[in-house]
Amino acid sequence: MNYLSVENISKSFGMRVLFENISFGINEGQKIGFVAKNGTGKTSLLKIIAGIDKADTGNVVFRKGLKTAYLPQEPDLNPELTIEQTIFSSENPILKIIEAYEHAIENPDDQEAYHKAFDAMDAHQAWDFETRYKQILFKLKLDDLNAKISTLSGGQKKRLALANALLTKPDLLIMDEPTNHLDLEMIEWLENLFAKENFTLFMVTHDRYFLERVCNEIVELDEGILYSYKGNYSYYLEKREARIENEATETGKAKQLFKKELDWMRRQPKARTTKSKSRIDDFHEIKARASKRRNDHQVQLELNMERMGTKVVELHKVSKSFGEKTMLDKFEYNFNRGERVGIIGKNGTGKSTFLNILTGNLKPDSGKVIVGETVKFGYYTQGGINIKEGQKVIDVIKEYGEYIPLKKGRIISASQLLERFLFDPKKQYDFVEKLSGGERKRLYLCTVLIKNPNFLILDEPTNDLDIVTLNVLESFLLDFPGCLLVVSHDRYFMDKIVDHLFVFRGDGEVEDFPGNYSDFRAYEDSNIQEKREASESAPKSKKDWKQESNAGKLSYNEQKEYNKLEKEIAKLEKERETLQNKFATENWDGAEIDKQSVKLQEITDKIDEKTERWFELSAKME
Repeated sequence: MNYLSVENISKSFGMRVLFENISFGINEGQKIGFVAKNGTGKTSLLKIIAGIDKADTGNVVFRKGLKTAYLPQEPDLNPELTIEQTIFSSENPILKIIEAYEHAIENPDDQEAYHKAFDAMDAHQAWDFETRYKQILFKLKLDDLNAKISTLSGGQKKRLALANALLTKPDLLIMDEPTNHLDLEMIEWLENLFAKENFTLFMVTHDRYFLERVCNEIVELDEGILYSYKGNYSYYLEKREARIENEATETGKAKQLFKKELDWMRRQPKARTTKSKSRIDDFHEIKARASKRRNDHQVQLELNMERMGTKVVELHKVSKSFGEKTMLDKFEYNFNRGERVGIIGKNGTGKSTFLNILTGNLKPDSGKVIVGETVKFGYYTQGGINIKEGQKVIDVIKEYGEYIPLKKGRIISASQLLERFLFDPKKQYDFVEKLSGGERKRLYLCTVLIKNPNFLILDEPTNDLDIVTLNVLESFLLDFPGCLLVVSHDRYFMDKIVDHLFVFRGDGEVEDFPGNYSDFRAYEDSNIQEKREASESAPKSKKDWKQESNAGKLSYNEQKEYNKLEKEIAKLEKERETLQNKFATENWDGAEIDKQSVKLQEITDKIDEKTERWFELSAKME
């Protein structure tokens, strides 16, 4: 069943043409990943399909009654609402069904309206809406339903927008970088959700494992032409390579034919026959084919890297806490030359804290960090480039000098350097604020690397970069001779780049795992399976049997208790967070610190007690 058809659409901004005369269709059950280079209009195309923007030419034809949801890169949410109010203020049709049912209950005399509302609740599975939205918010680490949007981080806003999009149960879900700001656990949960439920998807994402495991079709916009591949990411790579090789062969044949026809054209007399005119027309077509050239330049930078000594970085019993929250607990490690380490862990477990301590931007509570005299850090942060109003791309690089030193005493101009980072001469004079998200990240990466670091720290470098640039960046990093420390939720990137992992478990625990991310997941899954098998083989007591027989059932009072517990836990966690912050901001004396510490422990004990009961009731619902 065809959901929508895109018919010959084009989009430009001034003289800059993003795409021209694009046509394709989306059918029920398709899970399409859209692939293109940064700056070629991926986000613009999604907005046009979602009805938020209009094409300059062409049309998007929707199936009548089609229900769509759009997840943008930067959601626009009302800052005055809470998380829960945002869910209930959305244009979710299920909310209208619930509203009609509640209205019918208040007017019992109208039996026809009541039966109609009751049937609609059944048909749309609206009875468990509250449970469903709380489960999704819990998975996306949005536990405090009373938190105002104005207090949320950009990542939390993106996750809330994702929850809203999923809850509408649309016929077609359009997503722009859905895995940005999700940790690895959330990404894997989302993959499983899309595998289980019958979503139709059209999305842009740089996450290649996500494309591999979720999509059944890849659509690529390359050099202004659309190519469709009926398969996952691996299939796309294989067929794309074959297509490029075939194009190169055809171009080579056209060049040989062009030489032959060019010689004929030069020998032709001025008076020409009808036959020769036809051959002349063919000559111009052959010339166009022979002149076809792929714009596949690669990021190049010959680092003038300072030689690293035997002492790199040593961490001796480093500890760091914020209030009662421990980030590092007597952490010890000595980095060796050429080491390549990946950092993984849930949000809030101390990854960024560790990087800031390592680079001297944050002091540890105890312990010490010794940095070798020859070490020169290059720190690529999540914050990205600091945009100055009216600044052009070329101006950003010229701040480091008109000429940049390379290996063996050679130099390169600022303009030449930008060309190596895929900014053509015209693009170099664009204003920085007009660049796409991925182009800004590429420019920022350029500013980090031209400082010639020998210890490179990358905090989420893959966000917003297109797949082509990611492949180029990976090739560059594989040849990088210095130390490399990477925080990333891009599993494909981590597998390719790092040799071992620092796994941040929380509460100051950091595990050094000898392998890449896929090795780690296989190890974790095998541990879970072993524990499950051990649990299943253990003899069951009468108490266990009784608990199993009651599983999946909550009494009315238990359901009320379950709902109440969620609100109480969220409120207590907010109290704990407020009190923890006061430890850092209030100038308390020793007696007051002792008093507040006792209070903090009481709150923590209550949270643990209520959380344990919440898990007991949750288990009965499964």
